[in-house]
Amino acid sequence: MSFSEPLKRAEHIHQGFSVRELDLTEETTAAAVHRIGRRAYAVEADLIGFDGIPALRESVEEMRARSLRWIGAVTDDGQVAAFVAWQRPAGEDTLDIDRVCVDPVWFRRGLASGLLGHLLTDLVPGGHVLVSTGADNLPAVALYERLGFSREGTIEPAPGLRVAQFRLTRD
Repeated sequence: MSFSEPLKRAEHIHQGFSVRELDLTEETTAAAVHRIGRRAYAVEADLIGFDGIPALRESVEEMRARSLRWIGAVTDDGQVAAFVAWQRPAGEDTLDIDRVCVDPVWFRRGLASGLLGHLLTDLVPGGHVLVSTGADNLPAVALYERLGFSREGTIEPAPGLRVAQFRLTRD
């Protein structure tokens, strides 16, 4: 399946969950993704000691306006439990993962790993991949390292906010 093709069927990532493309033009889906993002980023804000994460202040409309693709881990009854959003700028070989969010009630079930594995293996199997997270978000840091990402460095885009940058180099 190429990156330009829509996700045509649900892929199972864990018992009770399927991976589906998320259509943020649907009000219910957009509201669920927004709610999950805020809940997940609130946990990260506590972990890193910084509550100025832009996604915490983003409106549903601002989120929908981003030129991102979205996949989610969806329960058998249709509830979004986690999602990944990414973009691949036209003409570039680098995939930029913008968000990896799991609703805190679904933590520790392998959803982030499953979604990232599906994205990197099935949807976009080649090219370099970039992702960043709060440097003190140890669960996210461990996840990216476990998936083979290398830490490229740490930046401080705002006072008190240290962001770890990761790269996965692939053919």
